[in-house]
Amino acid sequence: MVRGLGRLSAARTPPLPGTDPEEGTAGTSRIGNRTLALWLVLLTAAVVLIDAFTGQELPLIPLLVVLPALASVFCSVRQTAFIAVWVTLVVVGSRITSTGAFWDVVFLIGFTALASGLGVVACAARIRHATEMARLRSATVALQRQILRPLPVTTAQVCVHGLYEPIEEDRFVGGDIYEVVHSSHGTRVIIGDVQGKGLPAIGAGFAALGAFREAAVREPELTAVADAVEDAVVRHNAYSAETGETERFVTALLLGFDDGDKVRVVNCGHMLPRLLRDGTASVVTLDRTSVPLGMAELSSEERTAEWVAFPSGATLLVFTDGVTEARDATGAFYPFDERLGEWAGREPAELLEALRADLEEFSGGVRRDDVAVLVMSRPPGGGHPPARPGRSGRRPTERESAA
Repeated sequence: MVRGLGRLSAARTPPLPGTDPEEGTAGTSRIGNRTLALWLVLLTAAVVLIDAFTGQELPLIPLLVVLPALASVFCSVRQTAFIAVWVTLVVVGSRITSTGAFWDVVFLIGFTALASGLGVVACAARIRHATEMARLRSATVALQRQILRPLPVTTAQVCVHGLYEPIEEDRFVGGDIYEVVHSSHGTRVIIGDVQGKGLPAIGAGFAALGAFREAAVREPELTAVADAVEDAVVRHNAYSAETGETERFVTALLLGFDDGDKVRVVNCGHMLPRLLRDGTASVVTLDRTSVPLGMAELSSEERTAEWVAFPSGATLLVFTDGVTEARDATGAFYPFDERLGEWAGREPAELLEALRADLEEFSGGVRRDDVAVLVMSRPPGGGHPPARPGRSGRRPTERESAA
């Protein structure tokens, strides 16, 4: 029987691409068949031997009914069923020659069979629940990939690494957003922070991302891209007002990269970027900061784009306030610029890992806001071929391409 049991779980179907691996392993055992069989035999032998020494005054064999219950937590349904049958046979075999009262023996055997059966049912229910949760998690992963693309992303003009940690540890998406779009006008990047935290802020964030993806390919001017995202956030807020939901604004930085040594930036109420170069980190100064997306009607000034130096070998870092507003146990804010200066000479992936670990240690694992960080550098030796122009076939304007 043990040999047959081994064949039952020998073959495992690999999970499908894009699904949570837990979905394919929800029904598998956490204990190998050989190990399980060995422990089962040893425990049974120990209980039977002790029961033989204690005699009728203290029967211990009925205690074996706890094994199916324990197995339902760690084993597959087939393993649990095997243990249930084993325990039932052992109890029946030990009591069938018993000199006790007939109805006591019948009751004990019936109770053992019932308890063993309930263990199998509990195991099946656990696995069904775990499978359902894994499927929901797979759906969440698929949704996340539509909202926020996996990083790093390399285009012809820039290589983007990133760190993203929502405030809810069991969620994949929060109130911070980012996107990288390669178009005939160059590579456009957005990082934003939706008013509010976590899941309630996803709606406005998704509206902003959808508009950015379309406008980044269509519009030759970066300011026009910002205006398109503004309109999308306003429309979303109008819908939110009709449905009784909270209206939200989005602080954001929009960046436009071409093949030159500068980058175009539109600041919509967001925190200033940091430039890492020659082992030092400095704040990128922007002369014009417009209102956040969704609040343009409150300002009479149009959004403007500025050129920022981005020489070869330099790294540009943008982030949300989940980094700078992280606090320790005493309430002190995270010394972001001080720490960043210590890591200025590291590669993007190493820098992000150092930042993530340091934030975790500084805050004691307590998150107060979503965290998003993008680290952008020029791709070594050039990136992927440029994307094809859209149907408009337009190339970057002279104003957009001038250094």
